Amino acid sequence: MDEPAVIGERVQRLRRERGLTQRRVAEPAYTAAYVSTLEAGKVRPSEAALRFLADRLGTTYEELATGRPARLATELRLALTDARRLLATGEPGEAAARYQDLLDEAERLGLEYERAEALTGLGECALEGGELDEARERFEAAERLLAAEPPPRRARAVRGRAVAYLLAGELRYACYVLETALAELAERGLCDPDALVLLYSASIAPYMDMGAHARAAQAAERALSLAPRVSEPALVAGMHRSVARTLLAEGRIAEADASLAKAQELYQQAHNRTELAHCHWMRGYVHAQDGDLASAEAELRTAREMLTAQRAALYTAQVEVELADVLRRRGQRAEAATLLSRLLERGLTTSLGDRRGAVHAAGAHRMLGLIAEDEGADERAEEHYVRALALLERSGAAGDLADLCRLLGDLLRRTGRMEAALDAYRTGLGHRAAPGATTLGPAAVPPPFCRVTG
Repeated sequence: MDEPAVIGERVQRLRRERGLTQRRVAEPAYTAAYVSTLEAGKVRPSEAALRFLADRLGTTYEELATGRPARLATELRLALTDARRLLATGEPGEAAARYQDLLDEAERLGLEYERAEALTGLGECALEGGELDEARERFEAAERLLAAEPPPRRARAVRGRAVAYLLAGELRYACYVLETALAELAERGLCDPDALVLLYSASIAPYMDMGAHARAAQAAERALSLAPRVSEPALVAGMHRSVARTLLAEGRIAEADASLAKAQELYQQAHNRTELAHCHWMRGYVHAQDGDLASAEAELRTAREMLTAQRAALYTAQVEVELADVLRRRGQRAEAATLLSRLLERGLTTSLGDRRGAVHAAGAHRMLGLIAEDEGADERAEEHYVRALALLERSGAAGDLADLCRLLGDLLRRTGRMEAALDAYRTGLGHRAAPGATTLGPAAVPPPFCRVTG
């Protein structure tokens, strides 16, 4: 907001251009004396007062407070929705270039919220490219700009920062970031379905990787209970964006801005499709644990289809390992083995990064080992287990290492190699006691007005 004297001069100029008296502008909410004092620069007007006066003067709050034509901010927001669409349709390089241009423009115009939106977009582009340090820096910068905004407005940046920590292998801190944001929503009594779905569903992956399956299932159920209140976004967003362009061209700034705000909201929900896929994945896991393998397969296939469409390679690989397990248990070993072999052929440690790719490649080898054991091919099973162990030792996934040592120990014991089996069991016990393999603290509670179960 400009200084009171500058705002006062602007109010006076606009009032005179429109041929209005101070009383006409002031009533019914204010007095002519207040407008006179404001025009003289002797009082700093509140946001509520400026919004009222802007409406009376036929302009916008932003233009009255800063002198910037509303059209500039609206055009910038329109361009931000275009950049988000590029990212959602799988063009992260082009989207990053667009977001950088828009960040420069927002900084030039002094538009803080638009700067934060551009920074968040750049962070998401960096995540797509595996540039985790850059992504985290972008999200943190966006959060600083949005510090005074309501928590739902920060949710996208918070989620991005948590995912950056997750992909870097810092599972506990990723959970902490998400649970802190959820706790703030609960403490302030805020139930924003979009923000909650974004945060709850983002917490599923780190919970699962840490072995906190009950916590992951709880988060999935809460997200899915809210999902019906999140609209299907893509086509509607495109319509609102087109309408905004038309209205803007006709000079109908306020209407264009309203249509554009809806488009932005819907494009944000489009990104939630990845998060909702996590929920289907978690539902599949829960069904598998309950022995309902048919339902588990259906949920996991749905999750895989959604994640593949979003080009979310990291999560697609994880779901495919889970799906292969269900297929194996249903007696469809050949399909499971084919799925896992194709997954390994994609070069996970290259496409997903050495550390995270190693976890999922190890999961595929573990499952292929189980299939080999089912078929009586003990030597092939041992080979897969050993490969999986080598991969996991690079990742530091203590819980998975302990499980693999148990499987290898059982195989070695069954084939008569007792000393080697004991060594495997001892190694597994060491990993199980490693830091980071312990349970989490209390789960984040849901906001009180959401009526979610669990």
